[in-house]
Amino acid sequence: MGYVSAVPPPPPPAGPAAEAPDSRSSRRSVAVALLLGTLGSTVVLLASGRVWARGTAAIGGDSLALTADGRAVTGLPAALAIVGLAALVAVFAVRGKSRLLVSGLLALSGLGAALSALLAADGRRALDAEAARTTADTAAHVAGLTQTAWPSVTAAGAALILAAGLLALWFGRSWPAMGGRYERDGSPRTRKRAVVDPDRPEDLWKALDRGEDPTN
Repeated sequence: MGYVSAVPPPPPPAGPAAEAPDSRSSRRSVAVALLLGTLGSTVVLLASGRVWARGTAAIGGDSLALTADGRAVTGLPAALAIVGLAALVAVFAVRGKSRLLVSGLLALSGLGAALSALLAADGRRALDAEAARTTADTAAHVAGLTQTAWPSVTAAGAALILAAGLLALWFGRSWPAMGGRYERDGSPRTRKRAVVDPDRPEDLWKALDRGEDPTN
C-alpha cells in the first residue's frame, strides 16, 4: 500500500510564471491594436499627400500635364485617419459603454477612410477642376487620365485602422484604462503613510497638512 500524505501541495508560485493566459492575451491585443491603428493612420496620412491621378489638358495646340494628390481628390481619408488616431487614444481613457462607443468610432473611421479612398480613386473631377483653373476655360476637361497605386495604399492603411477598431470591440473590455489611481487588477492603490517624528515640529505640521492625525 502506497504512502498518502495529508499535507496539501504548495500553492503555485506568484509572479510572471503564474500569470493568467487571459492577461497575456489582453496585453497582446492591446499591443497589436496600437500598432495597427498607429501604422494605419500614418500610412493614410502619408499616402493622401501623394499623386493619385494624372492627365493632360489642351492649351491651344499644346497639352499640359496635370496631377492631383489625394487631398485634392478627397479629403475624407486623411480626416478620418486623424479621427481614428484620436479614437485609438481615447479607448484607453474610458471604460464600459463609452469604450464600446469609441471602439466603434475607431472601426467606422477605418471603414469610411477605405471606402472613400476606393470610390474617389478616379480623380477625374479634381483634374477637370485643375484643367479649368489652369486654362481659364470652365469647359476644359482632362484627357489621358491615369490612376496611381496610392489610393489602394490609402485603403490598405485604412483597413489597418478598421482592424484596430475590431480588436478594440472584441477585446476592449479587458484592456486597462489610463490613470494612476488603480493597479493592473483594478484595485485602488494604497498610499503609504509617512513616518512622523513627534520630536520634530515640521513633521507634525506636514502630517496636519496631509489631513493625518500625528498623535496616532
